[in-house]
Amino acid sequence: QVRHVQSGGGSVQAGGSLRLSCASSARSFSTSAVGWFRQAPGKQREFVAAIKAIGTTFYGDSVKGRFIISRDGAGNTVYLQMNSLKPEDTADYYCASGGYIVTNALTYDTWGLGTQVTVSS
Repeated sequence: QVRHVQSGGGSVQAGGSLRLSCASSARSFSTSAVGWFRQAPGKQREFVAAIKAIGTTFYGDSVKGRFIISRDGAGNTVYLQMNSLKPEDTADYYCASGGYIVTNALTYDTWGLGTQVTVSS
């Protein structure tokens, strides 16, 4: 089963930055929408950001103006640059591809295994 490879999580103090990466060898990855979702303990999964194959980007309200989603030239890696991090950004972050409703996790068909982000105050 194809899984995306995630990297870049870790621990940082509030106000700091982290960059997450999502790489895939799946042939459809570069032509699919790719999204980032997060889930904190005891909370529901939350839409963070998404990028369509043509480059259109979408952001959840809680991260607008702080996070930036992008993909490399070949389209095989998608990045999530997270700036001005807050303790409430602490969660497991997952990338996924194939979403036809980019904000809806249920419409994505291939996922990464997740990476933990911890922001301390």
